[in-house]
Amino acid sequence: MSNVRTRFAPSPTGFLHVGGVRTALFAWLVTKQSNGQFILRIEDTDKAREISGAEQHIIDSLGWVGIKWDEGVDIGGPYAPYRQSERLGIYREWAKKLLDNGRAYVDPYTTEELDNFRQQAKAEKRPFLFREHRPDSSPAWDGSKPLRFKSEPKNYTWHDAVMGDLHSGPEVIDDIILMKSDGYPTYNFCHIVDDTLMKITHVIRSQEFLSSVPKYLNLYEALGLTPPILATLPYVMAADGHKKLSKRDGAKDILDYAREGYLPETMMNFLATLGWNDGTEQEIFTVEELMSKFKLGSVQKAGARFDEQRLLWMNGYWIRRLPIVDLYNRTQDFWPTDSKTFDDDYKKQVLGLVKDRLKYLAELPELTKPFFIEPKPDLKLISNNSQLSNLKQEELVSLLQKTYTKLSTSDFNPENLTKLLNDLLTETSQKPSILFSLIRVATTWATSSPGLAESLNVLGKDQTLIRIQKAIEFLS
Repeated sequence: MSNVRTRFAPSPTGFLHVGGVRTALFAWLVTKQSNGQFILRIEDTDKAREISGAEQHIIDSLGWVGIKWDEGVDIGGPYAPYRQSERLGIYREWAKKLLDNGRAYVDPYTTEELDNFRQQAKAEKRPFLFREHRPDSSPAWDGSKPLRFKSEPKNYTWHDAVMGDLHSGPEVIDDIILMKSDGYPTYNFCHIVDDTLMKITHVIRSQEFLSSVPKYLNLYEALGLTPPILATLPYVMAADGHKKLSKRDGAKDILDYAREGYLPETMMNFLATLGWNDGTEQEIFTVEELMSKFKLGSVQKAGARFDEQRLLWMNGYWIRRLPIVDLYNRTQDFWPTDSKTFDDDYKKQVLGLVKDRLKYLAELPELTKPFFIEPKPDLKLISNNSQLSNLKQEELVSLLQKTYTKLSTSDFNPENLTKLLNDLLTETSQKPSILFSLIRVATTWATSSPGLAESLNVLGKDQTLIRIQKAIEFLS
């Protein structure tokens, strides 16, 4: 197509999780391949379920991942407004067209009457179809009653850009509501109107809408419209792979990942490869690679399992890939409180030490704590160590005294410290798993730490010697 236009049109009824953001990402990538336009539209016609702040949350969530729209609710565009509650007059005009053409009618029934129809169908073990209860005549439409579409049930065959060739029978088509009694349109109606007026070429949405496509095709015909390209994305599945990932199953607010210190590069890479690949074993993609390689036809038809361990691994990869200055700029909200009195250069050195061990930025306080506060001794770190627990107290003290003497006469830099520590191994006839573990415990009192020579270098000579001396006194 010469001008590809896609849209993401969420309802502001709660936070976005990975399924919704993946739908937006796929729609965005389709436009990026063809210099098209991506539109953010807010479908706020269900006022009873609307949540305050949800619209801004949608904007913030997409923005964090790196999805930018060309037209939308917050920036406007040639087809504004992009908030459906501001387009009610447009829907009424289109509804009146159907009414005038005999393809819509006023629903005269009360809630109780509709419930009776449903119960009767259930008792007779048949599906409830409203079209079997069309009134012989209906009043004029004044907006106080729902307006229904007068369907023409038939067979349909259509091509889905992801699912392939699909078909349905007349039994799935019914008289859906177009306009509700509160004056708002239903999604089934207004999304077709908006997609038409906004010249949307590809409608990309989740599998939950697939069963409704025949109804939409029937409505397109009644309006004299040619449907856009339809693409149905399979569900994102829970970790066990047996059911759709949902908020009830622990699907998190997408911004929770930002608050935990996942990188936007990670999330875009992860979501793009959640049900799509380029036919190779490649797992890491830059945004430029995604823009050039993504194809709807390569999206798998089966659901994609949400694997949080894979997300964790991928985030560690992207963290290690960042230059230290860039990574440091992204860590400002994650440093421990005790780091405030230390300068940027020192904190960058500390970050360089722990960078390869970081899986997400919220781990930073725990991994860096020994570099900002003097740790409290904990004998369990020795008694629970399979190697150190075999040494007597005086042996531990002797090893630390020899270490103190050796370090006190040495220049502190990684090269000298590496040689010094290796010389200590020879002089003490100890294994690295004993001597180096003891020095690490004495200087950090942590279960693990980065490379020993590098850690001592960052701590500095004075702080290192103070900590070893206090460890000697403690163990004595």
